[in-house]
Amino acid sequence: MQGLTRTPKVLDALIPLVFLIVLLILNIKVFGTDGLSGSNQIVLILSSAVAAIVAIFRLGFHWETLQDGIIKSISSAMSSILILFLIGALAGTWMISGIVPAMIYYGLQVLNPTIFLFAACFVSGIVSISTGSSWTTVATVGVALLGIGKALGFEEGIIAGAIISGAYFGDKMSPLSDTTNLAPAMAGTDLFTHIRYMAKTTIPSITITMILFVIIGFNYETSGSVDDVKSISSVILERFNITGWVFIVPLVVLVLIIKKVAAIPALLAGTLLGGVFALIFQPDIIRLIAGEGGSFSYQAFKAVMMSLYGEVSVVTSNDIVNELLVTRGMSGMLNTIWLIICAMVFGGIMEVSGMLEVLAQAVIRKVHSVGSLIASTAATCVFFNVTTSDQYLAILVPGRMYADVYRKRGLKPENLSRTLEDSGTVTSVLVPWNTCGATQASVLGVATLVYAPFCFFNIISPIMTILFGYLKIGIRYYEEGELEDEL
Repeated sequence: MQGLTRTPKVLDALIPLVFLIVLLILNIKVFGTDGLSGSNQIVLILSSAVAAIVAIFRLGFHWETLQDGIIKSISSAMSSILILFLIGALAGTWMISGIVPAMIYYGLQVLNPTIFLFAACFVSGIVSISTGSSWTTVATVGVALLGIGKALGFEEGIIAGAIISGAYFGDKMSPLSDTTNLAPAMAGTDLFTHIRYMAKTTIPSITITMILFVIIGFNYETSGSVDDVKSISSVILERFNITGWVFIVPLVVLVLIIKKVAAIPALLAGTLLGGVFALIFQPDIIRLIAGEGGSFSYQAFKAVMMSLYGEVSVVTSNDIVNELLVTRGMSGMLNTIWLIICAMVFGGIMEVSGMLEVLAQAVIRKVHSVGSLIASTAATCVFFNVTTSDQYLAILVPGRMYADVYRKRGLKPENLSRTLEDSGTVTSVLVPWNTCGATQASVLGVATLVYAPFCFFNIISPIMTILFGYLKIGIRYYEEGELEDEL
C-alpha cells in the first residue's frame, strides 16, 4: 500500500535526467554508433535506478508503485516489440523469396543517380500515405531503396535520410496512421480537420526537403558507375529468379493495411507469403541456404525457418551484392527490443513518480505569447522523445498537459494537434535510444546518428511549426461564443 508521497520539485526531476544525459554523452564518446549493442541499455538501467532512488527516498514512493508504473510502461510498447519481431522475420522471407532482390534489380534499371534521392523520398512518402505506417514503409520499400542507393554509390546515411524523410511525411498525412489519429484525439479535434490544418506546415516542409535532395543529387559524386550497376544487376540475375510475380506479396500487405487490417496480422501474412513464394520461385536459394542433404521438403523447412529467426546470407562474386543480401531475422531485432524495454523502465518510473510532469509544468509557467506557447509545446514533445524514448508518450503527455492552456488562450485544438505531430511524431526517429530511432537504425542497418543529419523533413518540421507560431501564420482562434458552446 502506498504511503504519503511528496510532489516532486524540479530539482528532484532533474537529478535522473541530468544523470542520463551525462552518461549518454560519455557513452556516445566511448562507444560511438555501437551503443545499441548494449551500452545504451545499461545507461538507461542505471538512470532508472537513480530515478527510483529519488522517488523512494526523496518522494516517499514504494517500490511496488514504481514497479507497476514500469510494467504499465513496458506493456504500452508490447505491440511495437511484436511488430519488430515480425519485421525481422519479414525481411528474411522477402530476401530468400526474391522480393527485395527484385526490387533492387528493377530499381537499378530505372533510377538515375541524379534523381535517386528525390525519388527515394517521393516513393517512401507515397507508400507511407497508403499504408499509414512509416515503420512498414522503411522495413519493406526502404530496405530495397537502401540497397539500390548503395549500388549506385551513395553513402548509406544520406539514403536513409531520404527514405525516412518521405516515410514520416506519409505517416503524418495518412488517415491510417496511429499517431495521426492519436494527436487530434489528445487535442480535442477531429481527424480530417487535423490533417487539413497540418498540411499548412507539412507541405512547405516536404517541399524544402525535396528541393534539398534534388540539389544534392545534381552535385553528388557517387562512387558507383554504370558498369557497377550492370555488374550488380547481372549478379542478382544469376542468383535469383527475378520475376514480377513476387510483387504479389507486398501488394497483398499493402491491400491489407489499406483495408485497415492491424499491422501485426498484415505483417505476419506478408512474412508467411514470402516463405511460400520462396518455395515456388527460388528453389536454388532454398538449397543454398539449407545446405546439402535431405529432401527438398526438408531443405525448404530448414531454409524458411532460418530466415525467420536468424542470420541468412546469399554469397555471390560481388562484395556489394553480398552486403545487400544479408538478413538477421527475429534475432537481429533483439538489441533493439532490449533497448526499448530499458527505455520503458526509465520512462515508467519518471512518469508514475510525477517527475516528468513537474518538468513540463515548469516550462508552461514561462509561456506568454502564442509563438512561445507553440515553441514550448514543440520543445516538450522533443523532450519527451528524448527522456521517455517513445513517440506515443511524446504526443500523449504534452497533449494532456497543454489542451487546457490552448483553450484558455482562445486557440482551437487543431493548433495543438498540429504542433504535436510536427514535433512529437517526426523527431522520435532522430533519437538513438527512442523506439523509433532504434528501430529504423536496426531495420536499415544504419546508425541513428549517421542518418539523422540527412532527415531534412524531420528537422525542418518542428522549426516550421514554431516559425508559423511566431509569425502567426495559419493560427486558428475560437470565435466569440464558440468556446462556450464546446464547453
